[in-house]
Amino acid sequence: MPKITIAIDGYSSTGKSTVARQLADYLNYIYVDTGAMYRAITLYAINNSIIINNTIDKDALIKALPNIQVSFEYDNKKNTSQVLLNSKPVDDQIRTLEVSDQVSPVAAIPQVRKKLVTIQHAMGKEGGIVMDGRDIGTVVFPNAQLKIFMDADANVRATRRYNELLGRGDVISFDEVLENILERDHIDTTRKDSPLIKAADAIVIDNTETNLEDQFYTILQLAKDRIAGRV
Repeated sequence: MPKITIAIDGYSSTGKSTVARQLADYLNYIYVDTGAMYRAITLYAINNSIIINNTIDKDALIKALPNIQVSFEYDNKKNTSQVLLNSKPVDDQIRTLEVSDQVSPVAAIPQVRKKLVTIQHAMGKEGGIVMDGRDIGTVVFPNAQLKIFMDADANVRATRRYNELLGRGDVISFDEVLENILERDHIDTTRKDSPLIKAADAIVIDNTETNLEDQFYTILQLAKDRIAGRV
């Protein structure tokens, strides 16, 4: 049976990574969380004082890019892939609000996007991959056999993210999380290089009132149809 390429784009906190990971596990495909890749570079910038007081030294970050290696490794204990920054696992560190506040501006830097898109292209050469992000169906894999664009009400997305952060033990207010969501939406959709837009042939999944199980089976059926050549 042929293996296809599945591109999942959409706004922050719409559950892209969750459903992409579920789909990859079910189909025995490779899963790549491109958002984690941009978060890893953001973490590097924070840890190396390239971002200070919410200001990015873009020239310093561009100069540092050759020294930044982002990759994935399967974690047998967690039964999932984890992102590595210069060979060190950083999954927990990249999910903080501090990184979330800066990741969209970092991702808007053309040189950063060029570096990571090159890596992403190499990962998906043979198909059999599920990749989620902001520009997968429009830039990274414009010929993907299945393209999904995920959306949800901003307040619902903020609530999900807020509960996730509380569960991690973070001290944060809902208003801060909502502000971060809205700011990221604005940056992602208005940046000059590879803005977040729906590909013309993408299928929109609005999960404002959809549970995770129903959403998964809806997207899984779409994938099965593409794999079988029924669409």
